[in-house]
Amino acid sequence: MNLLRTYVLLVFCFFGTMYVAAQNSQLRAYTIADGLPQSQVYDVLQDEMGYLWLGTQGGGLANFDGETFEVWNESDGLLSNYIDALYTTNDSLFVGTRKGLSIKVKNNFVNFNSPQILQFYTAENVLYVGTKKGLYTYSENKELNKVAINSEIDSSEINSILFDGNYYWLATNNGLWKLNALSDSASEKTKVEVNNFKTVIQHNKKILAATFDDGVFVMDSENTDNQFLMPEPSRINSMSIQNTDELWIATDNDGITIVETTKFSELKRLNKSSGLATPHIRKIINDDNGNLWIATSGGGFYKYFQNNFKHYDQRTGIKGNRIYAVHNAPDGLWFSTSEAGLSKIDSAGIHPLPSKGSFFDVKIKTIDSDSKGNIWAGSDNRGLLFLETKMVDSLVFSSSETFLIQIDTVSVERTTNHIIDESKGFPSDWVRTVIADDDFIWAATYAHGIVKFNYYSDNDSLVVRKTFSKRNGITDMLIKGMVKSPDGKLWYSTQNGHFGYIENNKVTSIETGLEQQTAIGTIFFHEETIYLGTSGKGIWYANSTNPVNFQQLKGSKNLSSNNIYQLIFDDQGYLWAGSERGVDKIELNKDNEIADVYHFGRNDGFLGIETCLNAVDKDEQGNLWFGAIYGLTKHIPSESKKASLPPTVYFTGVEERYKNIDSIVLKDWTNSNKVLQLTPEQTQLGFSFRTVDVDHPNEIEYRTKLDDTEWSPWVKENKQNFAGLAYGAHTFSVQSRNYRWQESDPIKFSFFIDSPLYKKDWFQWSVLALAIFVLLAIGLFYIRKIKAKNKAAQEHLKTQNYLLTLEQKALQLQMNPHFIFNVLNGVKAMAGTKPEKMDATINSFAILLRETLQNSRKEHISLDQEIKALRHYIEVEKLMAQKPFEYTIDIQTTPDAEEILIPPMLIQPFVENAIRHGILKGNKEGKLEIGFTTTETHLQCSIIDNGLGIFKSQSEKPKTDHQSMALTVTKERLESIAGKNTLHISEIKNEDGSIDGTKITFKIPLLTDY
Repeated sequence: MNLLRTYVLLVFCFFGTMYVAAQNSQLRAYTIADGLPQSQVYDVLQDEMGYLWLGTQGGGLANFDGETFEVWNESDGLLSNYIDALYTTNDSLFVGTRKGLSIKVKNNFVNFNSPQILQFYTAENVLYVGTKKGLYTYSENKELNKVAINSEIDSSEINSILFDGNYYWLATNNGLWKLNALSDSASEKTKVEVNNFKTVIQHNKKILAATFDDGVFVMDSENTDNQFLMPEPSRINSMSIQNTDELWIATDNDGITIVETTKFSELKRLNKSSGLATPHIRKIINDDNGNLWIATSGGGFYKYFQNNFKHYDQRTGIKGNRIYAVHNAPDGLWFSTSEAGLSKIDSAGIHPLPSKGSFFDVKIKTIDSDSKGNIWAGSDNRGLLFLETKMVDSLVFSSSETFLIQIDTVSVERTTNHIIDESKGFPSDWVRTVIADDDFIWAATYAHGIVKFNYYSDNDSLVVRKTFSKRNGITDMLIKGMVKSPDGKLWYSTQNGHFGYIENNKVTSIETGLEQQTAIGTIFFHEETIYLGTSGKGIWYANSTNPVNFQQLKGSKNLSSNNIYQLIFDDQGYLWAGSERGVDKIELNKDNEIADVYHFGRNDGFLGIETCLNAVDKDEQGNLWFGAIYGLTKHIPSESKKASLPPTVYFTGVEERYKNIDSIVLKDWTNSNKVLQLTPEQTQLGFSFRTVDVDHPNEIEYRTKLDDTEWSPWVKENKQNFAGLAYGAHTFSVQSRNYRWQESDPIKFSFFIDSPLYKKDWFQWSVLALAIFVLLAIGLFYIRKIKAKNKAAQEHLKTQNYLLTLEQKALQLQMNPHFIFNVLNGVKAMAGTKPEKMDATINSFAILLRETLQNSRKEHISLDQEIKALRHYIEVEKLMAQKPFEYTIDIQTTPDAEEILIPPMLIQPFVENAIRHGILKGNKEGKLEIGFTTTETHLQCSIIDNGLGIFKSQSEKPKTDHQSMALTVTKERLESIAGKNTLHISEIKNEDGSIDGTKITFKIPLLTDY
């Protein structure tokens, strides 16, 4: 009995230790197979952009962005491939090698020979370099100088340097030194301890100094006598403070020891049993995302995940890495591993199914348990396993000092394996899914439909109640998923997208709206919603009570993959979806839309990577268990979340015609007032930029814009080229976002493309001014030539106009001798008989002569004066006429006639012609109508008579008299005033064609006296 207890205790301790190891072993290894140039990594650091830099022993320098490595070695200008220390500042990387210092600026190296470099440290704006032979500094004038302190320090290995604000501490191979200055003039130089010290750090006002062989000294920074020694661990290479109050000690032969910093008691260890390939640890750092990175000698380097995922694989005790099925039963979590049968995890550890019988080496695709806790498992080509557990009576014998034998009966648990296969009448040995119902067992086979049966272990009998196949309405026999809904219906889905349920032995098909041939692999019921996981089409959902209107699950974020292998809800209400890329934690809003997606892949601690179909379950504590091709992963729900900071984007290069512009420091030009000046030929530019996320290197997206244009769409391309850029000032902007769609602050780069000479404003203005000057000169010359020509013509015209004016004035002064003669004879005849008429005629004639003489001296008179002269002339004509006639003068002008100016004697010749050759020659009573109207620009005049007609009158009398000459001159005057075709003379005709008079019209420009 004691032996049995001891055995159980040992088993418990063994598996318990394995379980604890599994709980703490969240390590992701990066080795030569991943691109690392050498497995011995002596130093690791993260630069400002987020890149990890690795110094190796023999492989040179490596850069890591979370996915790929870029390597530099001696062939690239590195001083040595053996690197012990790294340091970064601004755009320079300091590399400490066996042969001295290499400084990497962009892709070039500047080298300084020195003893082997072991440490870089900055204090009070000075960069100190610890070497195998003393201390050096790197000065601003790019020189590496030896620091003389004392002979012992100057010849020692400087393994670590610390400045606590008052004193400098040097950890050397000969002892620990405390100095108030790093120079030979230091007033305080104290050798605190004699030993081979490897590292010294400060924490909570304590100095922690680690030796290689004798542990860690913890002392007060002011009073070094106040100290104690922590003897374990030994063979220490480095130390660092992680997670605020944890001291992580990297050892040479026993992995990592983690110590709390209040009582300095050990918390845990990470070594080979935890998943490290080697116990030789060189350094541990913390990155910007909260991950720990472990540099080892011989095992590459590791990423240590601080999250809620716990991973199990062959290294932690399970029999295979590929987990096909997962089921939480009352006695523990059952799972299948590769082709190695069943295993169980409980509080005592991992328990593989014993390697006996026909089910220990089989591929099991489905596991379920019945109400009694019995396990049902379906396999590929081995049928079903019924793992039955019963309580049976057992006899216990005991003896006493009286040699009497006592027999007791006790109940013990006994497990029996039962195989249900074709040999017992089961339709198929290939079982995809099994569901243990209260009354029946349901099994979905690969090609023979869904089987409803009972198995009675007492007599090893199988009763197949019904097989549902094509005859019953299941048209696609390739069953992918099968679940029991809360209302008792058995739901199924198939490879070709068929979906339905079985109720009361009747098959009902449901139209989902998915495209044909879309595989539905998983079905999950949550509250009143049914969710379907598909291959290539994401997640679809509908109301579970009336699943007729399926919709694709969408929202503000996208799933990491549309190939859904697993669906489950956790106790916090998040929907988890497993795919070939890991798992997505999906936050849904009240409208069943995706509000957020948290993706977990290999770089997030989900080391199993590709999940397996329906291999997911939840235990009583709310932990989620995911089966994947690289192991079993447990997720422990927690309110703590890893901080997710917005990304930062950086410019990594500016190219002109595909050649890098190396003369600028991009950091100084980003978001600054500096402007890159380019020539007119430099119109083809390229910008490269980068956001580094070592957790999700492939999930970074970028968008860009030039000047004030719209942002481009989000893309993963981190380079933008421009060709044929316009001349002038430009600003290029770029922004990034991470896998959480958190956006970085935009960054910008300004540049100016100078325009060609012919495009410059001053040149264009100069050319324009010259052209204007030439045109002005030509124009001035031409104008002068025209003026000279016009002057001669004007002189000629002036002479002609003068003569014409004299002629007109002479004509104006002339009175028709016959008219004057007739007037005088008429006056003479009136003297004896009509003295009163004679007086009127003389008065009118005298006024007419006076007005004619007065008006002839003026260039313009008012229209009113002209009308008055016309009235006197017409009155004289009426007095002298042999037949009476009537006349009217109609004035409809704006402005008034007193304000309108016209040349004198312009209308009188037409009136005289109308009376003399029109009215007086006619046979009817004469009528004369004179009218004046105005437009905005012209004065219009009309003279209408009812005489013989002007054309007939002219044909009967030769044009040799005074009147014909007056008409000709007047016409010329009108043309000189108003242009050609301004005078219109026409005869007035009756309907029968007879002549009823003459109409003369003309217009002259309207001229006023204001």
